[in-house]
Amino acid sequence: MIIVNNLSFNYKGSKINAIEDINFEIGKGEIFGFLGPSGAGKTTTQKLLIGLLKNYNGEINILNKERKDWDSNFYEKIGVAFEFPNMYLKLTAKENLTLIQSYYQNTQGDIDYYLEKVGLLKDKNRKVSEFSKGMKMRLNFVRSILHNPDLLFLDEPTSGLDPVNGKIVKNMILDLKNKNKTIFLTTHDMNVAQELCDRIALIDNGEIIVIDTPKNLMINHGEPEVKIEYLKENNLISNKFSLNKLHANQEFMKVINSYEIKTMHSEEATLEDVFIKLTGRKL
Repeated sequence: MIIVNNLSFNYKGSKINAIEDINFEIGKGEIFGFLGPSGAGKTTTQKLLIGLLKNYNGEINILNKERKDWDSNFYEKIGVAFEFPNMYLKLTAKENLTLIQSYYQNTQGDIDYYLEKVGLLKDKNRKVSEFSKGMKMRLNFVRSILHNPDLLFLDEPTSGLDPVNGKIVKNMILDLKNKNKTIFLTTHDMNVAQELCDRIALIDNGEIIVIDTPKNLMINHGEPEVKIEYLKENNLISNKFSLNKLHANQEFMKVINSYEIKTMHSEEATLEDVFIKLTGRKL
């Protein structure tokens, strides 16, 4: 769905490239995460892919065509949800979606159905100027999928959402994946990436540091240990044991056979741990 080769871009007046010689591919039906701190190059890359920025060096092939060769039909095939929603504030939620829907050839999306899915049906006749940021984010998400695009670009899709509504949006993203939609997701929220993404690219200072599955990154950069907490004489004791030949570790076997186990889990790294290890700085 997307092939990027040796992509670089420089903002006018800047002495350094915003992104430098990046390469990646995204397959159909994949959720691909682009992770990094503010200013790392995530949004710049997304804007290049969707055509808001031009004059790049390198190749961007989207849907089997070089990005520069696409005309306005490109926007029939993609959906975009930016981190900061830009809605028509004097219009109601439904009026916003009806207007946006009229821009596309596919006008079959059921507005009320999607508003109900994100918990905004009861607010469909309220002006968007009265909405909280979280409500605008949910409306913005619906706007991006209403014309049934094959390729979605989501920028911090759960920003400003409480846990309940964040879960609703994440479940809808996974539903889209199950319908074989392809999703390019930019975020600095490692938990969102871990929950949703098939693969992620860690980017810092305009360069991709690594591309892999979240699981592989967490295992490969974690400690090969298991942490166990257990009660011994009414005291909570914590110990770590090497995973190497754990079944032959007599002390470990004594603990699990003799005491009440409270918690036990492997010590794989978090994605934030991986980022810090590979870049030397925190998100």
